[in-house]
Amino acid sequence: MRIALLGGTGDVGEGLALRLGRDTDHELVIGSRDPGKARRCAEDYLERIGGFAESATVEGDSNRAATEGADIVVLAVPPEHVVDTIEAVSGALDEETIVVSPAVKMSRDDDGFHYERAEAEKSITAAAAEAVPANVPVVGTFHNLPAKRLAALDTELGLDAAIVADDEAAAETVAAVIADVEGLRAVYAGPISNAVEVESITPLLINLAVKNDGMHDVGVRFT
Repeated sequence: MRIALLGGTGDVGEGLALRLGRDTDHELVIGSRDPGKARRCAEDYLERIGGFAESATVEGDSNRAATEGADIVVLAVPPEHVVDTIEAVSGALDEETIVVSPAVKMSRDDDGFHYERAEAEKSITAAAAEAVPANVPVVGTFHNLPAKRLAALDTELGLDAAIVADDEAAAETVAAVIADVEGLRAVYAGPISNAVEVESITPLLINLAVKNDGMHDVGVRFT
C-alpha cells in the first residue's frame, strides 16, 4: 500500500513515517510544498529507521506528486492548512483514495491550551470531509498521539488511536494500518460527527504534559 504523508516534514509526519517505516512494509512518500525538503527528510527518516528495519521504503516529493497513486493520504499539516492542502491535491484524489485527518485546532493563553472548532460546531475532520471531492472517504485519527513519543523508536507506545469515519470500509483499512504499528491499537469512536469529542482530547493531553513532571509524552489508552 502507498501512504502519502503530506506535510510529512513536521512533527506528526515524522513520527508516523518513522513508526510506519519501522513496523510495516507500506511504501511511504513524504510530501511537502518544498520537494527538496521532503527528499531530505525522507533520507533522514530512512537512516533512522535503518537501525530497526532494513526494508523500509521512504521517498520525498511535492504534496501533489506524493498524492498521485496513493492509497492513503495523511494530512499531517497544521489545521489552518488542511483545506487548502486538499484543494491543492484534489485533482489526484478519487474514490479509491482514503484521506486521513489528524489535525486539531487549538488556541493558547496563560491558562493553557484550548480546543477550537474549525467553525461553528465543525471539527477539522468534518471540514476535511467537506473539502474533498465527492465520494472520497475521510477518516479522522492520530489526533491524540504524542509526536515525540512516536519519533522515539526505542520507546514503547502502548497507545490507542481513536477513529471517526462515515465510511466503514475506509475505517477498517486505516484500522488495519494502525494495528500494524507495534504498540498502537485502533478504537472506533463513531462517525465524523463525533470528531469534536476526539479532537478535543488533544489540548487536555498537552496541558497534562506541561503541568505534570514525567508526563511530557502522555497519550491515551482506553481500558
